Amino acid sequence: MSWVTQTFSSSIGKKIIMSLTGLFLISFLAVHVSGNMLLFQNDQGEAFNIYTEFMTHNPFIKTVSYILYASILIHVIYSLILSINNRKSRPVGYAKANPSANSVWASRNMGILGTIILIFLLIHMKSFWYGLKFGNPPMVTYPEEGEVKNMYIIVEKAFSQWWYVALYVAAMIGLAFHLSHGFVSAFQTLGLQHKKYTPFIKKLGIAFSIIVSLLFASMPIYIYIRSLG
Repeated sequence: MSWVTQTFSSSIGKKIIMSLTGLFLISFLAVHVSGNMLLFQNDQGEAFNIYTEFMTHNPFIKTVSYILYASILIHVIYSLILSINNRKSRPVGYAKANPSANSVWASRNMGILGTIILIFLLIHMKSFWYGLKFGNPPMVTYPEEGEVKNMYIIVEKAFSQWWYVALYVAAMIGLAFHLSHGFVSAFQTLGLQHKKYTPFIKKLGIAFSIIVSLLFASMPIYIYIRSLG
C-alpha cells in the first residue's frame, strides 16, 4: 500500500478530503448565489434564463458540474464514515460529560445539519435540475440569444407554494449553522491556522454563512410575496 493510500485511508486523510470537498462546495455556493441574484431583476426572468442557458451549455461549466456532483457524494460518504468511526472510538464515559462546555452547537450537530441539507438538496435537484433537464419547460425567445428554456417559470411555480418556501428557508437556516462551523473547521484541518489570522477566518466564516444563507432564503420569499400580488 503506497503512502498516498495510507494517508487518505487514515482518519486525518479522510478529514482532509472532507475539508477540500467542503471548501470546493463553499466556493460553488458563492458562485451559485451570485448567479441566482438575477431572480431579483424585474425583466420577466430574461437575465436568469440567459444565465441558466450559459451555465448548462458551456463546456467548462459542465465539466465543473461533474466535479461538483462527485464532491457532494464524497463529502457525504466521508462524513458518514467519520461519524461512524467517531462513535465506535468514543469512550462510554463521554456521554456523561457536558458537551456544551467543550464545543459549539453546530459542531455537535454537523451530522444532523448535513442530513437536513442533503434531503433538501435532493428535493431541490428534483424540482429544478430534473425539471430543467427532463421536465420539458416551455421555450422563450430573446433577440440576442435565440430560443432558450424558460427556467424562470419553473422557479416561479415552485416558489409560489408556501410550503416549499418554508422548506427552503428552514434548509437555509440549517445551511448557515453547517457553514459557520464547516468553514473554520476546514482551514483548521488543513493546518491553515495561526493566532494572527485564525480570528479573521472565524469572523469571515460566520459572515459568509449568514450572508449566503440570507441571500438564498430571500429569493423564494421575494418570489412568493410577488406571486400573491
